[in-house]
Amino acid sequence: MKILVADDSLFYRNMLQGLLESWGYEVLLASDGHEAQGVLDGEDAPRLAILDCLMPGRSGLSLCSQIRARQRGYVYTILLSADDQQSDVLRGFEAGADDYLCKPLNQNELRTRLKVGELVIRSHDEVAEAHDALKFEASHDSLLRIWNRRAIIELVGKELSRAKRSHTPLSVLLADLDLFKRVNDSYGHFIGDDVLRDAAREISSALRNCDHVGRYEGEQFLVILPSCTAEAAREVAERVRQQISEEPLVNEIKITISIGVSQWVSGQGISELLYQADIALSRAKQNGRNRVEVENVTGVDAL
Repeated sequence: MKILVADDSLFYRNMLQGLLESWGYEVLLASDGHEAQGVLDGEDAPRLAILDCLMPGRSGLSLCSQIRARQRGYVYTILLSADDQQSDVLRGFEAGADDYLCKPLNQNELRTRLKVGELVIRSHDEVAEAHDALKFEASHDSLLRIWNRRAIIELVGKELSRAKRSHTPLSVLLADLDLFKRVNDSYGHFIGDDVLRDAAREISSALRNCDHVGRYEGEQFLVILPSCTAEAAREVAERVRQQISEEPLVNEIKITISIGVSQWVSGQGISELLYQADIALSRAKQNGRNRVEVENVTGVDAL
């Protein structure tokens, strides 16, 4: 594990470096507060930090405040102080320091404090991972592992606000697997679930990193295409349609997909934009399925 040692004393820097490296730590050194801040702000920054209370440029107390204010991985901080700096130690705890040691250092005490720090860091990481997992489960469809209905509609609102601010186009696709009930009736719901999962993967693979796809309902998918005109969105939709229809999915089951395309126009809200896509999807179904239709508000003809 990486550890930062920040102290203006060359003696303490060298002593701590040798000691910590003998314990298996990768040691980064700083001779003042500004140098220490640069290390902590860098890529793959250390998660353990031993900071002298009083350093030139920026004190260890100030660094503790900065560390606690940022939104990055937890850094366990140990302040070093002289016996006559107890008031600084109290201020350090108020600033967010985790522990302190008095100079001259006791090696066994230092090693024990560092082991405690490693446990605290692991605990913080586990809590953060659990929190991220809960957020993922709350916003993603449990079967398809793409955005769920609530989350994808929220994303439409966010992208719509962005399009208004930046005066850029925004298009959506509403896609529906054709005659999907026949798959469930013929092969059972477990196979039907596999078909849905494969379809979700195929749709996702046809999109850009900035695009979003979610399960709208049942076998319907909603795709958000930022900075994309209806004409460009139609090309994306056609690519999705071809990927779904030209290759069999699970157990050599072939299925097709119908897609409605709509582009946001000034004055529209979320409901109008989605309603427009739904009209285009209904027209695709009525015109024989396995096709793309565009709701023609921008002068783009349907396929």
